[in-house]
Formats: sequence, structure tokens, C-alpha cells
Amino acid sequence: MESREQINAVWQMQNYIEGHLDEPITLHALAKSAGYSPWHCARIFKELTGKAPFEYIRMYRLSKAAMELRDNDLKVVDVAMDFLFDSHEGFTRAFRRQFGMSPNEYKKNTPPIYLFHPWSIREYYYWLRDMQEDAPPLSGDFFVQVRNFPKRKLLLKRGVSADNYFSYSNENGCDVWGLLCSVKEALYEPVGLWLPDALRPPGTSRYAQGVELPEDYGGTIPEGFDLIDLPECKMMMFQSAPYDDLHFEEAILNLSQIIDTYDPTRSGYEWADEAAPRFQLDPQGWRGYIEARPVRELP
Repeated sequence: MESREQINAVWQMQNYIEGHLDEPITLHALAKSAGYSPWHCARIFKELTGKAPFEYIRMYRLSKAAMELRDNDLKVVDVAMDFLFDSHEGFTRAFRRQFGMSPNEYKKNTPPIYLFHPWSIREYYYWLRDMQEDAPPLSGDFFVQVRNFPKRKLLLKRGVSADNYFSYSNENGCDVWGLLCSVKEALYEPVGLWLPDALRPPGTSRYAQGVELPEDYGGTIPEGFDLIDLPECKMMMFQSAPYDDLHFEEAILNLSQIIDTYDPTRSGYEWADEAAPRFQLDPQGWRGYIEARPVRELP
């Protein structure tokens, strides 16, 4: 079992990398941020993240570089230099190894690609090991609003039997989110969602991950993904108060229980679960966990 000290050390290294991605990063600097020797830091980082520190840094820089090429009219060589690659050629080779195409090809077409999307190791292991005793108390506050959603499309990756985020990740791994984050035409950030029966082919999971796109989307559909139509609908949005990431699982479970027992008629609505997917937004403690459920106005 990984110790709390090791988990926090790797988390500190992740934070250091995040804050210094556009600067040279040395193993000595990572070790200083974590409070261990360079050798020990390299060992525990790979044990807990599955990647050596400089593999992690390279993949993250390439993913950030891809987003710069997608969103800004920049020269490939300038992006290469901004992310500390020694040469245009070296950047191109690394980009092709990671994404299967050259940066120029990607800049021209910007298809969905599997970005490296690092997750907080502390959040993951504290959920896995249920190490929550040192976290600040979880607030019971929550906020509710109703939003109108227009007709749109949903690009999604289905599972087989998953009914929540964790079982879905066991089935499909954690790379799906990175690809969804790369879709240039996305209306919003990616979501985890629970599909109504009408949107589930036989033998597919209730839970999936996807990203909402304009109704006229005509771009690439990655292999293994589906593109479906979503109707115009109203969604009742529930947002928890901000929480420490040690309370990651608790925040999700608490808000889901609130939604399941909430009476929407007090606001003039009723649940309309067959009308659209129920969805959750990527939990981030600084803003609170968000979950939405379809509703219709009472007659």
C-alpha cells in the first residue's frame, strides 16, 4: 500500500510540473519540491503514475502544444520552441510518435486526438484508499438552477456494463477524456453521462463519456465512438460547494443522493429522465462538483 507521504510527494511533483511546464525542469527541482532524493522521487513517481517523470513531462508538453496548434495561428517551429523542444525536427518526431501524425498535418485538419490528460494522484489514491481523515469537513451546501439546452450532437464512447465513472474507467481506461478534450468544435467541456434506454443500443452501458457538439457537426468520428443527436431540453443543474480533493468520492455521492431525493415540483418541474442523458461535469474541488438531470415544466 502506498504511503500518504509518497502520494503527497508525487502530488507535489505534479503541481511543480504544472507550474513550470514552459520552463526547464530538472529531476533535482522535482526532488526538492517533494522532499525526497532524486532517485527516490523518480522511482515513486513512476510507481504511482505509471510514467517516468520526463516521459510524463514530454507527453504533457506535446498535448499542450497540440492545443496551441489547434486554437492559435502559430508556426510549428514557434510552438516547438515555446515547449522547449530543441528543434523543429525533434518536435515533429515526438509529435508523430504520440499522435500518429505530424504537427503540420494536425494544424491543418485538427482531428480528435488522444491528449495526455494527467489526473491528480492524490485525488485518485485518496479515493482508492479512503484516506479522508485529514480533509476539511465537507459542506452540505448546494446550488440549483435550470438551463435550456438547444438541439445538439453528442460524440461519445460507450462501455459494456459500466454504470458509473469508476467502472467505466476500468472498462475503457482513462484516455477517452483526453480525446474528448481535443475536439475543437466542442460546445462545452466533456461530460460523464447516464444514458436513457432510448439512446442505448443493446449490449452497451448506461454510463458513458462524451462531448456535446453543434447540431451541424460534420467532423471526424474517432474509431470506437458514436455520434448521436440530442433533443432540445431543460436541465436542472446541481452544484456542490467547493471541496477538498480528499472528499472527491464523498462529494459525488452526496450530490447524487441530493438529486435522487430532490422534489423538482417545488420549482414547477418534473423529472424527464427519458428525454436526455443525465450528466456530470469533471469534478474540480475549487468550484464544486456539478451534476444535471433533465426536467420538463409541469402542465
